[in-house]
Amino acid sequence: MKYCVECGTRLEERPLEGEGIIPYCPKCNEFRFPIYSCAVSMEILNPDKNKVLLIKQYGRDFNILVAGYINKGESAENAVKREVMEEIGLDVSNIKFNKSKYFEPSNTLMVNFSCVADTEDLSHMTNEVDSAKWYPFKEAKKEIKQGSLAHEFLLNFLNCAK
Repeated sequence: MKYCVECGTRLEERPLEGEGIIPYCPKCNEFRFPIYSCAVSMEILNPDKNKVLLIKQYGRDFNILVAGYINKGESAENAVKREVMEEIGLDVSNIKFNKSKYFEPSNTLMVNFSCVADTEDLSHMTNEVDSAKWYPFKEAKKEIKQGSLAHEFLLNFLNCAK
């Protein structure tokens, strides 16, 4: 955050006792804590827990993980359940936190979870997703977009699952 959200003045970095270095607006005489979006991404496992779901979305020709923004007042775990239902039409359970990482291009804190789908049936997928497919773990590592945050999250999940 470079400019004050209230007046538009360029922010300065100043120490705030107990907080560290925080952006400060010299015009408003106020500290401005960073504002960013929060989203979830998920390794959705099949009921046998030996495959992961990858999707293609927005006309792009590469595989990613299901992801979506957390709504105001919503827990991250509820966002996982809601986003999977909204995009894929699946109920999930056994939701477990894996890792989080700030994603600068969209000013978003991405929170990654794994979860288990109640079925492999993809017939209720919505038009938010172009295509979806279950991949064995070894194949998923090759099929996901290399170098992406989804790739990083998938590798972290697979390394921790060993």
